[in-house]
Amino acid sequence: MGIIIDRIFANLTKIIAVAVLLLVAWIFTVLLQHSMESIEYFGFDFITESKWAPNLEKFGALPAIYGSVLSTFLAMVLAVPLAIGVAIFLSELAPAKLKSPVGVSIELLAAIPSVIYGMWGLFYFVPIIRDAFGGIGISMLTAGIVLSIMILPFMAAVTRDAMNTTPDILKESAYALGGTKWDVIKDIVIPYAKAGIIGSFILALGRAIGETMAVTFVMGNVHKISTDLLQPATSIPVTLANEFTEADTDLYYSSLFELSLILLVISFTIISIAKFYFLRRTKVAS
Repeated sequence: MGIIIDRIFANLTKIIAVAVLLLVAWIFTVLLQHSMESIEYFGFDFITESKWAPNLEKFGALPAIYGSVLSTFLAMVLAVPLAIGVAIFLSELAPAKLKSPVGVSIELLAAIPSVIYGMWGLFYFVPIIRDAFGGIGISMLTAGIVLSIMILPFMAAVTRDAMNTTPDILKESAYALGGTKWDVIKDIVIPYAKAGIIGSFILALGRAIGETMAVTFVMGNVHKISTDLLQPATSIPVTLANEFTEADTDLYYSSLFELSLILLVISFTIISIAKFYFLRRTKVAS
């Protein structure tokens, strides 16, 4: 009886795993199917063109691609060191009375809907950025800050859990050899948990690059490439959120689907590179 149950369980998990792959393939197929008109009409120029004029039926994805990549990069640059600091504090430095309430607070922050972060950023960070740096406040910089705050709790919680898996015997041995708190964190905790830490960054990266509502409120949806972070910009999710219901022609509709297809490809490419390169290096180093 036990053998039969084991076989049923193994086959069931196999079916679920294959179903996930089929679901991803199905999503890609649907996006590709609806993008074909735009792909055939614009070709590769759709990716390299920067002009987005629905009234002229001219569509270029470059500003949206640029905005998606840059806002995600800004968010990761701001969030990664803070997440590591919070995780180190909670796992190694915080008093016992603080660990539980602070840890629960971080998990609650990770559960807040992204639209709340967007509204908070619009009414709180936009005036701060405007008063501190000038401009209108709705900008790439504001979007990067709001996005970093949104992914910070998620990254910190996963990183903390990874650090908490470090066996006590390893830390106690390091202390017995004369290691300081910093030595134990640097040479024992972080190396032991680095696979989990990198995994948390990859998951946060995937969430950040596809985030919609948190940045829609504060980015501006301006189809323009600018090196000035204080200028309004756009990203692929922002463009889709603001314009999908306004698509009044087949070409416009297909162009938006091609944007979503590009976002899917970018997400898979970045996450695959991060996962297979960094995690493989981590395993080799171990």
